[in-house]
Amino acid sequence: MALLEIRDLRVDFRVGGETVHALRGVDLDVPERSRTAVVGESGSGKTVTAMTAMRLLPRNAPVRSGTVRFEGADLLALREREMRALRGARMGMVFQNALAALNPVYPVGRQIADVCRRRTGAGAREAWQRAVDLLAATGVPDAPSRARNYPHEYSGGMAQRAMIAMALISRPVLLIADEPTSGLDVTIQQQVLDLIAGVVSDLSATLLLITHDIGLVPRVCDRIVVMYAGSVMEAGTAAEVLSRPANPYTALLIACFAEGDGGEMPAIPGRVPDLRSEWRGCSFAPRCPRAGAVCHATRPAPREVAPDHVSACHFS
Repeated sequence: MALLEIRDLRVDFRVGGETVHALRGVDLDVPERSRTAVVGESGSGKTVTAMTAMRLLPRNAPVRSGTVRFEGADLLALREREMRALRGARMGMVFQNALAALNPVYPVGRQIADVCRRRTGAGAREAWQRAVDLLAATGVPDAPSRARNYPHEYSGGMAQRAMIAMALISRPVLLIADEPTSGLDVTIQQQVLDLIAGVVSDLSATLLLITHDIGLVPRVCDRIVVMYAGSVMEAGTAAEVLSRPANPYTALLIACFAEGDGGEMPAIPGRVPDLRSEWRGCSFAPRCPRAGAVCHATRPAPREVAPDHVSACHFS
C-alpha cells in the first residue's frame, strides 16, 4: 500500500457564477520513502492535488468525488480536529512563497518554536532551542541571532530554509514541497533542493515535490507523475519516464527543457484548455501532434506500457 493514495479525485472551484473543474479524476500513488515529483504546466492541478491532500482547500473549492488515503486513513472523511492532529505532525508542507507564508509580525524562531510546542508538547525553552538548532541545520547562518529576526529581514533563500525547518520540526513521515525553489536564483535553488533531499533522507521520510520544472526531477526524485489540465497523463519511475516517455505530452514537456537550434527553448504549441469547459476526448488532443479522431472523441484510460509505468494515451 502506498503511503499516500489518491483515487478518482475531482475538485471544482466556484468563482462568481462559474465553475472551474480543477481536478478531473486524479489517480496518484506516493510509495513510502519514495521521492515523487508531480510536474506539469501552470493550471495542470499540481498544487490543488497537494492542497487537497493537506485539507487546505478554500471554501469555494469542494471535493466532488474521490478518496485521499494517508497511512490507510481516508483524509476526506476525517473531522477537522483529527486532520489537525495529522497536519504538521505526520504531514508537513513547504509552501511556494515562503515570505508570504511566514507571519510578518512574529520573529521567525518564535513561529517555528510555536509549531514545536503545539505538535510535540515541548516547553518554551526546549522548543526555542530546537527551532534554533533546526535553523542552523537547514543552513541559516548565525541561527541564534537570526531566529530573532522578522521575516522581512530574511532573503528569499533564507525564508525558504525557515519554512523547511518549520515543516520538519515534528519530524513528519510525508513532506510536501510546493515549488520550493520558485523565485530563487539558480545557485540557491540547488542548495534548497539538496537540503530537502538531505533532510528527507535523514528522517527516512517520503517526499512529494510539486514543480513545473521537469529538469529538476532527476536531481531529487526517483518517481514522477505528469499532470495536464487536471488529469494524470503519465506516471512511473523517473528513470523510465524521462528516458522513454510514452505520452506525447511528457515528451514535449521534456523537450521544452532542452535548448533548440540557436539556443532557443522549444515551446508546446497551443494553449491549456479552459478548465471551465467539459470535453469528451483527451484534454491534450488539440495541441498533440499525434492526435487522431479517437483522441477527440474518447478520453484515454491509463494503461501499463511497461512495468510500473502507465500512460493515458490511445497510442502509447
